[in-house]
Amino acid sequence: MRLDWIPANRELIGGLALDHLALALPPVLASLLIAVPLGWAATRMPRGGPAVVTTAGLLYAIPSLALFVVLPPVLGTSVLSPLNVVVALTVYGTALLTRTTADAFGAIPAAAVDAATAVGYGPARRVLAVELPLAGPVILAGVRVVSASSISLTSVGALIGVPGLGYLFTDGFNRSFPTEILTGVLATVVLAVAADLLIVAVGRLLLPWRAVAGKGA
Repeated sequence: MRLDWIPANRELIGGLALDHLALALPPVLASLLIAVPLGWAATRMPRGGPAVVTTAGLLYAIPSLALFVVLPPVLGTSVLSPLNVVVALTVYGTALLTRTTADAFGAIPAAAVDAATAVGYGPARRVLAVELPLAGPVILAGVRVVSASSISLTSVGALIGVPGLGYLFTDGFNRSFPTEILTGVLATVVLAVAADLLIVAVGRLLLPWRAVAGKGA
């Protein structure tokens, strides 16, 4: 181990960390925007809903490296395009989050929905003002899982030449330099923890009643 290598290469590590976040975070938001409507729709389709959830789940079984290689001809991008990684991570995030959102909306008490309808809430207002807030805590937990998964899988992009902390893994392996590899592992963990704390903080702002309920428990 050469601990002096870390401060000597802090600019490289910092730049790779920023590249890593630029690839990992947009798919989390995109997955949320796609999976929430899909999950909600799945609970409204007694016949087609299970198929939607099952199909989304199967997408996660696709090997990440294989998906990174298949996407360029499908999207018309170059093999080294970061867009391949972003799209692949969005697919995986949507696969994870669709079942979670379907379970979240499916667990909403029918009495709450009926009460909202009884006081005159239309479908759109009922979803935004009643169903989504009630499903919010479960969806938030799913977003945290997707965030950790996205930050982890982004490292695979280094195998096809896309910059990120995965570069430290491949370069360290090629040079038989454990310090660089361990630095990449540690930096990835730090990013995952920081992103998780940020999501929790945002969740407390958007779902303040959840924090109050947690203190009461």
